[in-house]
Amino acid sequence: MQRGLLTLGWLALIAAVVGLVLHLGRWQRMSFVLLASGASWLMLGAVVALVFFAAARGWRSAIAGGIVALAALATIVPSYLPERRDVAGPELVVLQSNLLFGKADTNAVVSVVRDNKVDILTAEELTFDAIARLKTSGLDELLPYHYFEATESGGGGTGIYSRYPLRDPKKYDGFIMSNISATMDHPERGAMSVFAFHPIPPNLNFDAWSHEMRRVDEILAETKAPAIVGADFNATHDHAAYRALLDGAFASAADQTGDGVLLTFPADRRWGPVIGIDHVLVAGGVAQSVRALTIPGSDHRALLATVRLDR
Repeated sequence: MQRGLLTLGWLALIAAVVGLVLHLGRWQRMSFVLLASGASWLMLGAVVALVFFAAARGWRSAIAGGIVALAALATIVPSYLPERRDVAGPELVVLQSNLLFGKADTNAVVSVVRDNKVDILTAEELTFDAIARLKTSGLDELLPYHYFEATESGGGGTGIYSRYPLRDPKKYDGFIMSNISATMDHPERGAMSVFAFHPIPPNLNFDAWSHEMRRVDEILAETKAPAIVGADFNATHDHAAYRALLDGAFASAADQTGDGVLLTFPADRRWGPVIGIDHVLVAGGVAQSVRALTIPGSDHRALLATVRLDR
């Protein structure tokens, strides 16, 4: 019995070590990057291992398990510690939503915008049909300013809708799908950049995803605060390519609020979602709240973030 518990404990501990290695590595192979999507789940194996070791009274094994558990906590816990910084600027409500080839329930999207007084909507997989349905549902009355690069079908379209005027729209080169930005003129804060990013999924074109994530990093490194990003990065907190985006002025809204990893994909499965690939990033402000919302007809959960901007 004791030997069986120790064996199970070591198997769980090995899984946790694999999770740590996947999280920490800057992998250049698709298989490792895809496995890294769930690295945090594997790291939970350290807790399971400690339970088995304690039950088996395997104290030396428990020491090893404790070391791995501490390492796992060091990678996971910071995202669950809210940022303690007072800001006195205006409030901005941001909605990020992937519309699944334009098939998502546009009435639901507009209801979220209306009920939560959303100021900015970033939308991926935006089609011309979805644009028409959003308009019919009343989005243009709530967010009258917009810039979009839509498609007839598929997932290549992207859009930005805003309560405040938009100018200087830009579609970035070097991406397979549309990745865009615009300058929003906020009545209290002035000009600020708004980005909507959607790199290609790594399982569809790994080399392109790697290049596009580096390109996003370059774009954000050149951006001055204040700025807002709404994105389906097709990347989780366990991907080094995503964490690189947070090395400069930008922070994850979920990290700022202490909500950590918000699971957003796949939202159309009975067991999902299991990973968080949708993100809101903030430069020049602090998110006050962020939560994931179900949008019928989409395979992604939307993110709703309330941000207080620096004055």
